Amino acid sequence: MKAADIDQFYARLASANPEPKSDLEYSSPYTLLVAVVLSAQATDTGVNKATRPLFATVATPSAMVELGEERLAQAIRTIGLYKTKARNVIALSQILLARHGGKVPHDRDALEALPGVGRKTANVVLNIAFGEPTIAVDTHCFRVANRTGLAPGKTVLEVENGLVRKTPKRWANHAHHWLILHGRYVCKARKPDCPACVVRDLCGFKAKDI
Repeated sequence: MKAADIDQFYARLASANPEPKSDLEYSSPYTLLVAVVLSAQATDTGVNKATRPLFATVATPSAMVELGEERLAQAIRTIGLYKTKARNVIALSQILLARHGGKVPHDRDALEALPGVGRKTANVVLNIAFGEPTIAVDTHCFRVANRTGLAPGKTVLEVENGLVRKTPKRWANHAHHWLILHGRYVCKARKPDCPACVVRDLCGFKAKDI
């Protein structure tokens, strides 16, 4: 996709959704971090259903550690891999208290050193909590980048690097939200809704006119 088309691509997504937001519910950098960790291989809707009552009373690392792994596991048992995720959340909460004064660090290496936190999770936290122009590439973002021709790549990191390089600065802060939401609700995996797509004429998807 040419530079002028890329700019127009984002301009249209921005016009349709000027202030995109994550579907995950959170109230602080810490609850955001926990929610994103829990969202791995799970839907945002499912995570919200479990965290809504949890975050009402447990919204800090110290409160989470006090809750304990067993009770946390019970609170999130409707989420896939809940036992492993409960172990990771308790462990990362302990590390935040021991090494970061109970605060979520504004640092990629420090974030990725936390249990259950990979590059994608770190990118989400850096972008949403700290306003960094990072792009978190999930399955939706990966599909949109490849299908449209925006930033084709065989690996997540290749796509991420392509998107960071090609995305104009004025769109960078919200880029990953637009791409994820577009992939989730319009450019869907099995049956993309091409007739409703605002960037259809810019897209390189060969089957869009079938």
